[in-house]
Parts: sequence; C-alpha cells; structure tokens
Amino acid sequence: MLQVPDRKTRHRRLVFGLLLLMVLETAVFALDATFPPNMTRAVHSSPVALDRRGAWLRALPVEDGRWRIRADLERTDPAFLKNLIRMEDARFWVHPGIDPLSVLRATASAVIHGRPTSGASTLTMQTARLLQAHPRTFGAKIMEMIRALQIEARLSKRQILALYLTLTPYGGNLEGVRAASLSYFGHEPQTLTMGEQALLIALPQSPEMRRPDRKPETARRARRAVLDRLVRSGAISRIESVEADNEPLPLRSAFPALAWHASGQLARQAPVSQASIVTTLDAALQTRLEPLAARVAAEQGAEDTAAILVVEIPNRAVRAAVASGGLDRPGGWIDMTLAIRSPGSTLKPFIYGMAFDEGLAAPDTILEDAPKRFGDYQPENFDRTFHGKVTAREALTHSLNMPAVELLQKVDPAAFEARLAGAGVTLVRPAKATRMPGLALALGGAGLSLRDLAGLYAALGDGGMAKPLAWTEAEAGRRPGQGGHRLLRRQAAQQVLDILRETPPPAGVTASALTRGRPLMAFKTGTSYGFRDAVAAGVVGRYVIVVWTGRADGGARGGLTGRDAALPLLFETADLLDAPPSAPRAIALKKAPESLVSLEKSEDGPHLIFPPDGATVRVEAFGPRTRGLVLAASGTDLSWYVEGRPLPRDPVSHRAIWRPDGPGFYQLNLVDGQGRRASARVRLIGEPQRP
Repeated sequence: MLQVPDRKTRHRRLVFGLLLLMVLETAVFALDATFPPNMTRAVHSSPVALDRRGAWLRALPVEDGRWRIRADLERTDPAFLKNLIRMEDARFWVHPGIDPLSVLRATASAVIHGRPTSGASTLTMQTARLLQAHPRTFGAKIMEMIRALQIEARLSKRQILALYLTLTPYGGNLEGVRAASLSYFGHEPQTLTMGEQALLIALPQSPEMRRPDRKPETARRARRAVLDRLVRSGAISRIESVEADNEPLPLRSAFPALAWHASGQLARQAPVSQASIVTTLDAALQTRLEPLAARVAAEQGAEDTAAILVVEIPNRAVRAAVASGGLDRPGGWIDMTLAIRSPGSTLKPFIYGMAFDEGLAAPDTILEDAPKRFGDYQPENFDRTFHGKVTAREALTHSLNMPAVELLQKVDPAAFEARLAGAGVTLVRPAKATRMPGLALALGGAGLSLRDLAGLYAALGDGGMAKPLAWTEAEAGRRPGQGGHRLLRRQAAQQVLDILRETPPPAGVTASALTRGRPLMAFKTGTSYGFRDAVAAGVVGRYVIVVWTGRADGGARGGLTGRDAALPLLFETADLLDAPPSAPRAIALKKAPESLVSLEKSEDGPHLIFPPDGATVRVEAFGPRTRGLVLAASGTDLSWYVEGRPLPRDPVSHRAIWRPDGPGFYQLNLVDGQGRRASARVRLIGEPQRP
C-alpha cells in the first residue's frame, strides 16, 4: 500500500528543494560572475569620424590592421536584418540563446546520417564564438551554449544582433556589416539591393573562400544558394531572385578618407562606447576643396603643397580642413594647418585694429610712408618704393610696411603680443627666452598656425570676440553667444573689416562691389621672407577662410607672393561656399578726429598715392570692360584727369577707377575742392586688347 507523506514531510521536502534551487542559482551566478564572457572585442572597434550630417569621413583600424566598424541597426536596411534572421536563426527573438528545436533537429540528423549534417548555432552562439574563438569540438559547442546564455542575460536582443553584425568576418581584414558594405559596395548598409543582401548573408559562412574580389565564381554560387533559400521561404519571388543573381559582383575598394589629417585626429577622440564622433566638418564642401588644393599645389611647383581652413563664424565650427595638397605630394602627410609658419602681413589688420581701439589712430589718420629707422630696424615696402603721406585706410588697403611698423611701435609690440595671447594665440619667435617682441612682428617676424590665424580672423568677423575653434558638433552646439575673450572693440573690428573690403581683388576677379549678388570679401594677404609662405585670409558672409601655399619643408620659392599664389585660391574657395550676398557697407567715419588727423605735421594740397609719379605699372588688360586700376590719393573733394580729360567716379563703388585703352605714357592730374593740384607722369605696360 502506497504511503502518502504527511504534511510535515512535504513541507520539509519543499523547503529542501527551495534551498537546493537557491544554492544552484547562487552557484550559477557565482560561476557567471567568476567566468564572464570575454567582451574585449565587443569594446574595441574602429573609431569613425563622421561629418556634421553623419556622412563618413574616415575610420581607423583596430588590432592587426582590421576594420571593425560598430554596427548601427538604425542605419541598417530592415529588409536585410529580416532576411538575415530568417536564414540564420528564425526564432532569434524568442529563444534564450539556445534554440532547443534546432538542437533536436541537428542531433536527429546526425544520428540518422552518422555525421553532423546541419548546425544548431543561434546568432547568439555565433556571437559567443566571435567574441572568443574555440576549436570546433563538442566541448567547444557546449561552451558556446553556456556563453550564449550568459550573453543573453547581459544584453538585449537588439544589442546582441548589433554585436554580431559588428564582429562578423567578411573576408580579409573586414569585420562587420558596415565595413563590408562600404568596402564592397561603396555605401553604408542603410539601403541594400537583394543581391547585396544575399552576398552579405553568404559571406560570413566562409569569408575567405567566398570573397567576391578573389573568388568571384564561388561567391556567385554562394549568393545564388542564399537567393534560392529565400525563394523557398517565400521571402522573395523567383523573378526577384533572377534579377538579384544578375547583379555584378563587387570588387573591394578603399574606405573613404576625407579630411585625412583632421578626421584621423578626431577619430582618435571618439568615445569607446560609441566608436564614432560627429565632427563639424562638411563632407560635401571638403570634397570640393581637396581637388582644388591639389590642383593649385601642382600648378605652383613639384615640391609645393597647399592648405585651406573654412570656419563658420557664429559657432566657430570648422566646416573644411584641407591640410595638404594630397598625400602623394612632398610633405603631404604633414598637417599644414597645425604647422608653425610666418603669417607675413596678415597680422597687420590687428595692429590697426588695436591702434583704433586705443585711440592712437583712426581710419583717416594721415601716416607717413617714407624711409625711417626704428633703432637698428629699418623696414621697407615690398615694392621698394614709398608713397609719402597716406591715410591709415590707404596704408592697410595697400599693405604698406612703414605705417604698420610705426603704429606697432605706438601700440607696443609686447602689448600686441600679450593681447593675442589673451585671445589664445601664442606667437612663436626665434630665441623667445632671450628676446623681447620687436617691430618685425608687423611684417611676419613670428610664427603661428593657420588654425590660430583663422581664430583671429573669426574674432574680427565676430565684433572682436575671440573664441576657440569647434571641431565637433557637441562643441559647436554650446558655442553661440557663450564666453570668449574680447580682442577688439566691435567698432574697431568693424572699421578694419570695412577697410579690408576695399582691397583690390586678384587679377581676373572683378571687385565684389562691382558684381551684383557676389558676397563682399574682406581679406588680407601675406608673404614671408624668401617667399616661403603665401597666405591669404578673408571674412566673407558668415565664414572665415584661410589659405596657405608653400613647401612643407620651409624651402624658399621664387617670387610667389601671397597675392599671386594664395589670393586666387581664397577667392575660388569663397565661390564654393554658400555665403549669402550682402550689400556694401557704408564707411561711417569719413574724417578722423582733429587730434588724429595726422601723426605728422600736415601739408597743404592733395597728395597722389597710386600710381606715384614716374612709376611703371603693368596692366593685366586694357579696355573699358576690364577691372582697371584703382587710383588712390589723399585730400578732399578730389577730381581726376587723364590727359586733360575728366575721369568720372565709378557709379557703384564711387572710387576713381581708370580703364586705359592701351599701353604708353599718360599724364594724371589731381585737383581738390580748393583748386590745388598734384600730378604724375606714369608709364603703362602690358598686352594691348585684341579686337
């Protein structure tokens, strides 16, 4: 007779069972904590630099030169994900890491055939194997199952799928669906054709034997087998399968590498948890500017290179950074936006700005452009000629050296250097520890990087406020209206910009004031000693552009000035921006305060500045449709005469622009409102206009 346990006995057995279960659970948790799955490969992936809109710029390889790019399910074709799960693990979303039905099916098949004929690996088990490889043995399979359970306990299903698509091998040094799609198809896996989907599903099963670039026939057969299975499952039609099978097999191509220097530096800053960083760079603009820099570098010489920086002023976001004329050129691997080079005369606007700021001068203050010695320093103008009395406006417009040096002496070189340092720009001088800053700072006697120069001109375009450049969208998003250091008062910065907008444009480019719809460019050029550096910096619309050409090794070049070698590149870059057109700004100050009318004793009568008497001037082209020569003079209510005939003012710019008919000698006369005169006899040379 069967004896039924009494209540007390049943209670003891229940308590014992619960205790045993708790012990087993504790043991399992202890073992799981003691022997967790190795997630090292899950953490380390190729850092990727993306542009402001998420477009690929550049990635860096991980160990052994492998491209392991973190998958993003939000940017992966949903149809591909669905077909992958249908083919590899149909019950992925419901099983706990091990699919019992698949295990039973595989076991039964092995017993019937005497050998394994089908696998039972789930995507989670495959992920465990990818995290830590083991030999294909029965014991290793048991370990994969255990690891799969551990992974399922730690990650969500979507995280597991993303991890699998990050670690999956696709042949060679490619790991992950993004690396494969970019290398084989040239685009992200956000949208995939059916043929591309089938190839990406087939490759991981035998990545080396099915590589389309090396084993095209094997790859084609594997792709066809996947397509046939998709037809049998009802996922696609036979017609879709045939169309996909006829798609050409891809070859492997190099990854995109835009803004190679800057994006590589930024990719290294990518957070480990994200493995990507969204930069401020604009891939579309970068794509247009890199060939431009390469062309200009090639035109200027076999050893030459070039660099371009474009910065959006309001948030200081760097929109383009071309660091060289190409990796294939001498010094192409050097980031010339970081190199310390002489800025030439591009710091002159800040000397004038500080002089205006401190009340030492005004735009129409009369300065003396004449030979003068400052202690043991005696500068001279680039063209080795002097123009006598000129206004500060004219001196800056024509980049005269003597007035700039004289103003720097009044500002004080040490104070000038200190104000730049306060704005985050450190000038690099020879033997800085033993020498005080000197007047040579006005003419490029100290070095700085293009990035620092761009920051200074951005301050000029932002009412005198200096801020660091922003290289990531996270930095740029916090920048508008925040912080900064005042380099110049707003009025002084605006006065300098107004003057720089009057600078004559390069040959072949019509003055912005004469062309409707073209953005006004306030710009300055610079040339270093020995023509080693040709620099141009400009403020146009909401952007700052800084360009440089030269040799990466600092070698001298024959006669290539900032105006000849860098300024055309500056204007070509501006043409590629989306800067809106703007109307010319009226110059508010037409007359300097009485105390600042002149730094020297004034003289009576008008003074002709350009062209000076006896000068020989080369003209690019003759005729009424040319950009002509902009005449310059000091005085009030001036009237110009050429060979006795009055020269009318330009109706748009209101300046005296002379468009001579041909070469030869000409008599220029200048008369002010009181009838006082000045004259010059000049010779024009150049090719006459052809009919």
